[in-house]
Amino acid sequence: MEIERKFLVTAVPSDELGESRAVEIVQGYLAAGEDGSEVRLRRVAGELWLTAKRGAGMVRGEHEVALSVEQFNALWPATEGRRLAKTRHALPLGELQIELDVYSGSLSGLVVAEVEFPTVELARAFAPPPWFGREVTDDQRFKNRRLAEDGLPD
Repeated sequence: MEIERKFLVTAVPSDELGESRAVEIVQGYLAAGEDGSEVRLRRVAGELWLTAKRGAGMVRGEHEVALSVEQFNALWPATEGRRLAKTRHALPLGELQIELDVYSGSLSGLVVAEVEFPTVELARAFAPPPWFGREVTDDQRFKNRRLAEDGLPD
C-alpha cells in the first residue's frame, strides 16, 4: 500500500534543497484505467521498473517489479505519447521524507511535493510546511499519468 499526499509548490526556499539527493526519472505509461489503476515503466538512476498501481486518492495499492534492460527496451516504445521526465529531490522532514519533483520538458515549471506515510492516521494529521502550496492529492489532473498524457492543467 502507498499512503501519500501531494502538494503544488510555487517557490522552494533555497535552504530546503541544501544537500538533498537528486535523481533523474523518466517514466512512461503502458496502460491506465478510469478507476485510477495504471501500469508504468520507470528509469531511476539506472534502475528499471515496471509498476502497477490500483485505486485513486491518498491510499493506493502498488506493486513493483525490476526489469532487465532488454525487457525495459522492449516495452518502452508502447509508452510513446505518455511519458514525462523529472528531477526528484529527497528532503528530510522529521521522521518523514519529502519527494520534491521538478518536472522538465513540456511540464517545465511544475514542481510538486509528495509525502508518503506509514499510516492513514499520520497522513490525515500531517501539517504541511509553509512553503507547500495547494494540496492536489485528489486532483486527477496532477496524477503523473494524466500529466504524461494531457500535459499541464490549465
